[in-house]
Amino acid sequence: MIPQETIQRIMDATHIEDVVSEFVSLKKRGANLIGCCPFHNEKTPSFNVSPARNIYKCFGCGESGNAVGFLMKHEKYSYPEALRWLAKKYNIEIQEEQLTQEQKERNTERDALYHVSEFAQKYFAQLLTEDEMGRAIGLSYFHNRGLSDPVIKEFGLGYCLEQWDNFTKYARRSGYSDNVLQKTGLTIFTDDGKCYDRFRGRVMFPIYSVSGRVLGFSGRILSKEKQAAKYVNSPDSEIYNKSHILYGLYQARTAIARHDKCYLVEGNIDVISMYQSGVENTVASCGTSLTIEQVRLMRRYTKNVTVLYDGDKAGIKAAFRAVNMLFEEGMHVRVVLFPDDEDPDSYAQKYGSTKLQEYLRDNETNFILFKTRVLADDIKGDPIRKAEILNDIVRTVALVPDLMERTEYVKQCASLLHIPEVTLQNELAKVLNRKLYEGLQHTPDPNDKDLREPPPPAPGPPLDPPGPDAPPEAPDAVAHQQQAAAAAVRQQQQALSQIFNPSLAQEKQIVSLLLNYGNEVIELDGKDEQGNDVKLPYTVAQVIVGDLMNDQLSFDDITCQAIFNDFVQQVADGATCFDIQRFVDHPDPLVRDMAVTLMMNSYQISDNWAKMKNIYVPLPESRIKEDVAESLWTFKDKKLKKKMADIDAQFPYVNNDDDRLILMAQKMALAETLRKLDTNLHRVIT
Repeated sequence: MIPQETIQRIMDATHIEDVVSEFVSLKKRGANLIGCCPFHNEKTPSFNVSPARNIYKCFGCGESGNAVGFLMKHEKYSYPEALRWLAKKYNIEIQEEQLTQEQKERNTERDALYHVSEFAQKYFAQLLTEDEMGRAIGLSYFHNRGLSDPVIKEFGLGYCLEQWDNFTKYARRSGYSDNVLQKTGLTIFTDDGKCYDRFRGRVMFPIYSVSGRVLGFSGRILSKEKQAAKYVNSPDSEIYNKSHILYGLYQARTAIARHDKCYLVEGNIDVISMYQSGVENTVASCGTSLTIEQVRLMRRYTKNVTVLYDGDKAGIKAAFRAVNMLFEEGMHVRVVLFPDDEDPDSYAQKYGSTKLQEYLRDNETNFILFKTRVLADDIKGDPIRKAEILNDIVRTVALVPDLMERTEYVKQCASLLHIPEVTLQNELAKVLNRKLYEGLQHTPDPNDKDLREPPPPAPGPPLDPPGPDAPPEAPDAVAHQQQAAAAAVRQQQQALSQIFNPSLAQEKQIVSLLLNYGNEVIELDGKDEQGNDVKLPYTVAQVIVGDLMNDQLSFDDITCQAIFNDFVQQVADGATCFDIQRFVDHPDPLVRDMAVTLMMNSYQISDNWAKMKNIYVPLPESRIKEDVAESLWTFKDKKLKKKMADIDAQFPYVNNDDDRLILMAQKMALAETLRKLDTNLHRVIT
C-alpha cells in the first residue's frame, strides 16, 4: 500500500500533458492540447488535455479523468500500478506499507502475467551477458548482425538456454505458478504432465506496450534444425494480443511524433537496425499481417507512414496488401523499395547509417503513383489486363477520404495509364456510389460501444460510493458486480433526468460555477457591527450554497445534486478553500464525468475578434460576480415556473372552492416572486 502523503506528492508532481503525450500525439490549441482519442476510433481530433486543470476529456466518446485515470484506462493498470508508473516518471521514491494477506489475495491474475513477463525479460537479458553459453551464442549473434551493446540493452534483448525447462525451474523457484507460466506461453505443458520452455535455444525479442511493460516475446532460433520454426511468438493472452501491438513502438513513439512520420518494416531486426542507424521512428507488425488496430495505433502519433519492403515481387505484393487499410484510416502513404536481395537491416550493415538515410530520402515515392507505375508496366498491350489494373487502381484511390487528394490522384494516374481523365473519374464515381450504398445497408455492429443500448437496471437501490478511507486496491468480484449494477441504475436515472428536466442546462451552469470558480472571492453588500454599509468578501461556493440552501431549492438532476451536496458539506465543515480535485477522482463515474466535462472548455475566443474586427469579448473570469447573480436568478426563475405549472396541473382535480382559493393564492405569491426575479434579469412580464 502506498501512504497517502506519497500519493499526494505524486499527484502534485504530475503534469497531465507529460503523461498523455507518452501515448498520444498532442498539438497546441489555445490553452489546451488536442489529439486523436486513444479510446475510440476517430479521424478528427476531439481528445482535449487541459494542463491548467490537469485533466483530459474526449468530446467524441466521453472518456475523461486525470493522469491516474488515463493510465488505468489506457494501460489497464490498477490504481497502485498507475501511481508507481507516475512515481518512476517523476523520480519519487515510494516506501510502501506491508500488505495484509487479504490485500495480497486481491492481486489479479492479470498482474501476475505482467510480473512474470517482466521477470522473464530480465532473466533472458541476464543470460545474454552473464552466462557463458548466452555470450557465446546469443550475444555473438547480435554482434554479428551489427548491433551495439547500448542498442541491445535499449530493446531488452536476451537469450533462452538450449535446455528443456531451465527457465521454468527458475520461475517456479521464484514463486511463479504453473498456471501463470502456461497462460503467458513461456512454458508449454503436455497432457502427460511434462513441461518445457517455449523459447529454448532462441535469442529473445521482448515485445513492449506503449508504456514500456513487457507483454510477450518473439524468439528466433539459431540452430539449423529444419523442422523448427524460424520465429516463435508468445500466444495471445489477457495482456498480449499481437494484432494490437507494433514492435518497437515503445522506443519509436517520441521520434514518430517529433518527425511526424513513421517507417513501417517487416521484421524485428529491421526495426533495431533502423533505430541504430538513426532512423528511430520505425516499427513492425508483431508476427502477423498488418491489422486495422495496428494502423490506428500508428495514427495516434502521425498520419504519415512510409512502408519499407524488399524489392522482389513478394515484397511488392506484400506492400500492396498492407496499404489499403492505411488509406482507409486517412493515412498519407509513401513507399520505399530496396534493391533485390536487400532489406533495411542488410542495407544498413552494408552501406552504413548515412547511406541508409540518404537512400530513404531519395527513393521515397507516393504509394498510389508507385502502384500505378508498377501495374502499368504489366499491361503489355493486353486490354483485359488493362481493365483489371484500372479497377485495382480505382479501388485504391476510392479509399482516400480527402476529396482534393482523390482528384489529384485521378489526374496523375490517368496520365500514367494513358487513358482519359474522365474515364477514371467515371469508374471512381461507380466505386464510391457502391461504397455509399453498402454503408447505408450496413447493420450496426452490436459490439460497437457507441451503439450499444444502456445496460438494464439492476434490482435494488443505488449503492453508496466508498468513503475516503476505503483502500484504493481493486475490489473483489462481488463488490465489482455491485458497483457495476449501481452504475447502471445511476446511468438510467441520469438519462431520465435529462429527458424530463427542462432546467438541466441551468443546473449545470450552477455546478460549473462551483467547480471552476468556487474558490474565487467576490464582494457583496453588507453591514458592519456599527450598521455601516461595507463590502464583505465571500467565495463563490459560499454565495451559491448559502443562497440555494436559504431558499430550500434542490436540483432535479441527481448528478448535479450530488456535486452540490459535496459543496454543502464542505461549507458546513467551515471550508474556505474548496477541494475541486476530489470530483475528478470521484468514485461515481457520472459525477467524475460531469465534473471533468464542465471543467474542460473545448472552445476558446479567437484573438482575431479583437485584432481584426475590433470586438472585445469579456472573459468569464472578468464577470464572475455577474454570472453568479444571473445564474442564481435564472435557476430560481425556472424553479418558480415549474412550481406554477405544477399548481396549474392540480386545478382540474380540485373539487371545492376553498382548495381552489388556496392554489390561486400560492400561484399569485409565486407570480409576484417571479416578477421580482425577472426584473433582476431585465425581463418584461406581460
